[in-house]
Amino acid sequence: MIVRFGYVAMSTVVQNSSPSKTMTMTSFAKLNDREAAIRKLERIAAENLHNTLRLLKHNLAHDIKVYRMTSKLIPLGTHADLSDWDPYPALKEGFTEVGEFVKRNGMRVSFHPDHFTVLSTPRPEVLANSIRDLRHHTDMLHIMGLGGAMKNNIHIGGAYGDKPSAAARFEEHFGLLDQDIKERLTLENDDKTFNAVETLTVCRNLGLPMVLDLHHQWVNNEGEAPWDLWPDIMRTWETPLAQAGSDEDNPLPPKIHVSSPKSPTDIRSHADGVEPAPLLAFLRKIASGTPRLDVMIEAKMKDGALFALMKDLAEYESDGVKVLDGASVEIT
Repeated sequence: MIVRFGYVAMSTVVQNSSPSKTMTMTSFAKLNDREAAIRKLERIAAENLHNTLRLLKHNLAHDIKVYRMTSKLIPLGTHADLSDWDPYPALKEGFTEVGEFVKRNGMRVSFHPDHFTVLSTPRPEVLANSIRDLRHHTDMLHIMGLGGAMKNNIHIGGAYGDKPSAAARFEEHFGLLDQDIKERLTLENDDKTFNAVETLTVCRNLGLPMVLDLHHQWVNNEGEAPWDLWPDIMRTWETPLAQAGSDEDNPLPPKIHVSSPKSPTDIRSHADGVEPAPLLAFLRKIASGTPRLDVMIEAKMKDGALFALMKDLAEYESDGVKVLDGASVEIT
C-alpha cells in the first residue's frame, strides 16, 4: 500500500507565509470609502493566494502532494453585507496560478468548510448560509480550474436532541444542493456527535465518500475497531459522486485524517505531532486490501509534524515500512 501524507493550510517551517490573512467586518465598516475597502479585501486575498502558491512550491520541494487549503483565502467572502461583491475578476490570475500548479504537479488539494456549515440544521437561515458557504468553496475550486476530484470535507453537524432526525434532515438537505457541490463533498465522522458507524450509514445512503478520522473514531465509537469498518468505507470511494472528475485509469484514493491526543486529560484536542505506533497499527491492518491511501495530518505543528512523522517512520524500515520520498511510504 502506497501512503501519501499531507498537512493543513499553514506552515510552521516557511516563515511569513500565512494564506489566511483577513479583515473583520468591524474594520471594514470603519473605512468610509466602501470601494477602497473592497480593494483592500482584494489585496489581502491576492496575498493569501500568493502565499498559498509559496506553500505549494514548498510542498513540492518536499514531495508533499496532499494539502488542505485554508477556507479563509477571501476575507469576508461569504458575509451577507458583501453579497454584491464579486471578488473573482480581481483574483482570477492568482486562483489560476494556484490551480495550474496543482494540476501540473499532480497534487490533491481540498477545503474543510468550518463548523458553521451544517446541513443537519432545522433552521432555514442556517441552512441557507451553509449552502452559500458550500457554493463559495466550490466556486473557488472552479475558478482554479480544478475538477471534481478536489473535494470539500464536512461533518454531518449537530444532533439537535434527535440524532436520527438530524441525519435524515442532512440527507434531505443534501438533495437541495447543486450537482457540482454534491460531487465535491466528503463526509467525516466527528468526535462528539456522529460517530464513524453513523457517518458511514449516511455516506452509503447518499453515495458520498467517507473520510475516516482515526482520532475522532478513537474517542467516539460504538466499540468497533476502525479497520473493521474499513472495507465498507473503501467502497464509499467507488461511487460516481466519489470519483466525479477522476481519471478512470487513476481513481481517487481514499483519504483519512490522523492526529494524536494532546494529553491524557485532554484527549480530543490535537497534539503538536503524531504518534506513529497507533497509525501504523491501522495501516498494517488495511494494507493488503488498499492499494493507495492519502493521509491528512491534523497536528498543531502542521508540516513540521509531517516531517517529524516521516523521520519516525524511517525507524520502522526493517519492519514493513519503506520510505519512498519526503512524504510517502509503502506499507507491506
